[in-house]
Amino acid sequence: WAAVKAFSLAKSISTGYSKGFFVRQKK
Repeated sequence: WAAVKAFSLAKSISTGYSKGFFVRQKK
């Protein structure tokens, strides 16, 4: 369970970072 939770958290952070970077590039 811990591994799954950690993976989910990492994925969430990764997508959030990519989104922020994409938005910054667009501006």
